[in-house]
Amino acid sequence: MRFSLFAHMERWDESVSHQESFQNLTSLIQQAEAGGFSTVWIGEHHSTEFTASPNPLTQLAYLAGKTTTIRLGAGTLIAPFWDPIRAAGECALLDVISDGRMEVGLARGAYQFEFDRLTPGLSAADGGTYLRELVPAVKRLWEGDYAHEGEHWNFPTATSVPKPLQQPGPPVWIAARDPNTHDFAIANGCNIMVTPLMKGDEEVEDLKAKFDGAVTNNPQATHDAEIMVLRHTYVHDEAEPEGWRKGAEAVNKYFRTFDAWAGNKTTPTDGFLDPSPVEKFDDRPEMQPASLRNAAMIGTPEEVVARLKTYEAMGINEFSYWMDSSLSHAEKEASLRLFIEHVVPAFQ
Repeated sequence: MRFSLFAHMERWDESVSHQESFQNLTSLIQQAEAGGFSTVWIGEHHSTEFTASPNPLTQLAYLAGKTTTIRLGAGTLIAPFWDPIRAAGECALLDVISDGRMEVGLARGAYQFEFDRLTPGLSAADGGTYLRELVPAVKRLWEGDYAHEGEHWNFPTATSVPKPLQQPGPPVWIAARDPNTHDFAIANGCNIMVTPLMKGDEEVEDLKAKFDGAVTNNPQATHDAEIMVLRHTYVHDEAEPEGWRKGAEAVNKYFRTFDAWAGNKTTPTDGFLDPSPVEKFDDRPEMQPASLRNAAMIGTPEEVVARLKTYEAMGINEFSYWMDSSLSHAEKEASLRLFIEHVVPAFQ
């Protein structure tokens, strides 16, 4: 099982500038590369300071020149916000720039806040139809001349310029939860990325079962499909028995902020939105720090290794260390250093 890093420019107030935030992100990615991580993933988000990333391809193109071995994943592009020709060409260009290190994740989108501003009138719940149309179109454009007549896009003969260095194209990952999306991904030659959020490892088992079912349902698939699990991660020194609490409380704040944005009931101020209040989740045991300690990948190096070994035994191909959490840059560096020094060697 290999490891990747999932991270964004993360700002919680004006005390950290955008420039410093990007420098911090670059430093963490270089630290992960030196520590043997296979891939960095940066997603797409708009007008949200706690995940500042209007175009992950721009950041990854810069990082291509600051790294040498780590693969560069756009994880994920929001399908309704992209034209197939633009998506194919820009992803292929990053593949050329990075000497064949590009990977692309695609998703239907989550925040209605973003849809209201980029695709007014479209419900985020309907983003899946765009995803199902975009994926095969991009793959055909990477192959060569292709004309498209679909529900959402129509264009005469076009092609991806440039063509990707990797053939037949960069690996494509689909963010999936329900069985139909798993089936779609496998049938269309894609890998699958899953996020258990605040649920326990029983959710990982369930998602892996859906993946296995999709592989069985599509015997015609010609690629060896892979599955990646994305988890908030925080490693603390064993000399600090209460060290887990810092990580769990940071993840709690992240999810409360996610809830505020997903609720779409309050207009943000200059890209910032306060987390939903702690009291809102008094009857949600899965949101309590003690529960998040057991759900998120939080613990001492020994505890984290033991849990990740169960993921490896399940057949998980890639574990993605989700860095976003509201922790300071120094706290993120310390956790990642412990992971690199004490967890990664257990899987080499």
